[in-house]
Amino acid sequence: MTPTGLLVLDDDPMIGQTIAYIAKSVDVQTRITTNAADFFDALDQCQPARIVLDLIMPDMDGVEVLVELARRNCRAHIIISSGVGSRVLDAARRSADEHGLNILGVLSKPFSSIRLRELLTREVSEQGLQTGNGRVSSIDEITAGELSDALDNREFELVYQPKVFCTSSRLAGFEALVRWNSPVRGLIMPGQFIELAEQSNLILPLTHQTIEMAIDWYSTVFDSAEFERNGDDSAPTISVNLSARTLTDQQFVEQVSDFCLRRGVPPHRVIFELTETSAMEDPIASLDLLTRLRVKGFQLSIDDFGTGYSSMLQLVRLPFSEIKVDRSFVMTVSSSEESRAVVRSIVELGSSLGLITTAEGVEDAWALDYLREVGCDLAQGYFISRPLSISDATTWATRNR
Repeated sequence: MTPTGLLVLDDDPMIGQTIAYIAKSVDVQTRITTNAADFFDALDQCQPARIVLDLIMPDMDGVEVLVELARRNCRAHIIISSGVGSRVLDAARRSADEHGLNILGVLSKPFSSIRLRELLTREVSEQGLQTGNGRVSSIDEITAGELSDALDNREFELVYQPKVFCTSSRLAGFEALVRWNSPVRGLIMPGQFIELAEQSNLILPLTHQTIEMAIDWYSTVFDSAEFERNGDDSAPTISVNLSARTLTDQQFVEQVSDFCLRRGVPPHRVIFELTETSAMEDPIASLDLLTRLRVKGFQLSIDDFGTGYSSMLQLVRLPFSEIKVDRSFVMTVSSSEESRAVVRSIVELGSSLGLITTAEGVEDAWALDYLREVGCDLAQGYFISRPLSISDATTWATRNR
């Protein structure tokens, strides 16, 4: 069954009816529940694409419901709604993120019909509600043998999300994001196979395959030699994510350097992104390999900055050239004073250290305007563009270059 419609859990029937009325105006059918038992019964029956969930409930509070949704591997896109205040809403959102749930946004009561309508009409297909055969695949169901065969058969593909300069909206680069297009299971998102790839020692060949696809595409779209001849230092970049396991591969630096040389792509056009957690797994090996990458001319980005316990330590000890502000802060700048303060502080920190600052998760004009106001360098997110197929990314690059 294809997930459709909206499921509401709110103990106030009038609020449920108001949500249903607004949802009907954008052709979204709604089912209203006022207690947890009815909610979970309805969840099993109608498989909703979206859920609006109130945090304050008389029987089972919203956080408990979120935990249960995670336990059931719910892939619906969730809007958390309450009048408890922005700090509590943000905490509930972070909790849901930690449990692996898909959160569309938060809705503070009394809510704006415009804001609810915007959330309900936001596209949700990219998060992968289901695979091509109508089933959600879990990591436990996928085997290392399947993953190995997929690598041999080149079943992995990339989509490309644009990054733009905040001040001018001019193209700054693309981030390459891997997808598994399985002929049996359909489209599988990275959250469902990356962990298995790391556990089964397949992450290195997957990373190499991803880098090669990204560099191949980049070299066909952007003539780096022409940029260099013209003395134009604003050529777009290409970003690729690295796993912690990559940082122990002693051959990695030479291999990627040689591949870029063969494709005519200068290393300084390539950005490798890694989370601070990844860099902490083997601090000495990380420092050695990342320093060698920088010596070769590659750029390094610390991803999800501000979400770990060692952000400042990692920023000082490792040779990063870019900070990426975590999307959980950027997506809530319009509704959370605390998120605005965090974003502003990270941008100021990056500027003081001479680093490029990039904000992920830009989903509306308000957020982009705020990033311009605080001096953020680059932005990416659904408001700018969703991740694009090869052909669409090529068209987007040509149009916006």
